[in-house]
Amino acid sequence: MPSIYDIKPAFQGLLRPLCNHMAAKGITPNQITIAALLLSIAHGAAIALFPESAWPLLLLPLTLFVRMALNAIDGMLAREHQMQSHLGAVLNELGDVLADAALYLPLALIPGIPAPLIVVLVLLATLTEFAGIQAVQIGAERRYEGPFGKSDRAFLFGATGLLLGLGLPSGLWLTLLFSTASLLALLTIFNRVRQALLTGETS
Repeated sequence: MPSIYDIKPAFQGLLRPLCNHMAAKGITPNQITIAALLLSIAHGAAIALFPESAWPLLLLPLTLFVRMALNAIDGMLAREHQMQSHLGAVLNELGDVLADAALYLPLALIPGIPAPLIVVLVLLATLTEFAGIQAVQIGAERRYEGPFGKSDRAFLFGATGLLLGLGLPSGLWLTLLFSTASLLALLTIFNRVRQALLTGETS
């Protein structure tokens, strides 16, 4: 199913000159992965400390964009500059899950946001990535099917943060939005498991 992840090759193309510059400077993929995690933790802390302030929400799309760029760059550094490692693979997967939790869970502290749905969605996000990784355990490739992968989650939370930061009142629309997102996350888990089983059987 379609996902924002589908535009990743074009996004990587735009970032390649920066990636090559970083490689020339000796910057490693693991350093980029850790930087993305620390950025998420810092912004999540800002939301938790100032749950009634608009500025952490207004800056959320920017933080998510930078994080997505860093996530793309760490993979490109590893693959295109021969910096792959077992530690990097572990950091990459753990970093994504921890960054999601650190950045999104504090949103539950914002007045008017349905906190239980935030927690459920973060849990489903973790299971989504776990489902993608599990494919490797049965001899298939890591799965990235949508319709609600990491990039889609970033778009949802970034847009929501921007709207709330601009003063849009919270209400039923948030409940409907996050409920729909949770259903899409469940469908994503199903799609990844199904594709993993299909490709695993033919490998």
